Amino acid sequence: MDTTQPQKHTKAPQVMFESPNNNGAPRTVIEIENFDFSYGLKQALFDINLKIPEKLVTAFIGPSGCGKSTLLRCINRMNDLVDISRITRGNIRIENVDIHDRDVDVIELRRKVGMVFQKSNPFPKSIYDNITYGLKIQGIKDRKRLDEVVETSLRGAALWDEVKDRLHDSGLGLSGGQQQRLCIARAIAVEPEIILMDEPCSALDPIATAKVEELIESLKTKFTIVIVTHSMQQASRVSDRTAFFYLGRLIEFDNTQQIFTRPSQKQTEDYITGRFG
Repeated sequence: MDTTQPQKHTKAPQVMFESPNNNGAPRTVIEIENFDFSYGLKQALFDINLKIPEKLVTAFIGPSGCGKSTLLRCINRMNDLVDISRITRGNIRIENVDIHDRDVDVIELRRKVGMVFQKSNPFPKSIYDNITYGLKIQGIKDRKRLDEVVETSLRGAALWDEVKDRLHDSGLGLSGGQQQRLCIARAIAVEPEIILMDEPCSALDPIATAKVEELIESLKTKFTIVIVTHSMQQASRVSDRTAFFYLGRLIEFDNTQQIFTRPSQKQTEDYITGRFG
């Protein structure tokens, strides 16, 4: 990643949607404070300060290599799997708990913070076993309970009516869009509080993309959702809040409508209007 410093800009007035008592504003679930992150000697994130609100969709946008996917993967510590990754400063808190505290169980963290990847990755198992895999890992074996979760999760992912008669067929036999919704169903089966989505529609056709976007809109009534997207049109359609990143820095964070119609930073305006990116 190019870590060249961006041109000087006025420090973004970072809008923080945090107070549960301030005119009904949603409370903060994820708080990122003074966060620096590196891969080896290359710094990928610089001084990120961000408060992500409960049960809304927050989109991360910006040009390739700007750090948006890196930050997403920091939220459930997926970057722990990269040997050369390291935090050099700051912290991330979920529900006021520092996720890097030595007492935090990473497996439990990832159950609480589910993730849907850019490329759909169903297990080479039946649709039923894909959904119940995480529950069985937790020791849940009751068939009635598993059956209920399978139906509830597939309904939640708007997939039940399409697959209810072939639950024991391989998940790999589904179309690309159905596979991505199966992965979403698998994520919600373990009852997370937060769902991270890393460009979940980038490999899908427009019809499948529309179905996933409708699903995201319905899921935010139950889950806090953070989505990385390369598509500004998608961000404007599905998100309530948008964060714009450039060269590893958070440039601006605000209501999505504000970002796309009246951004406060020139860099944001230049990106939104296609002057670079």
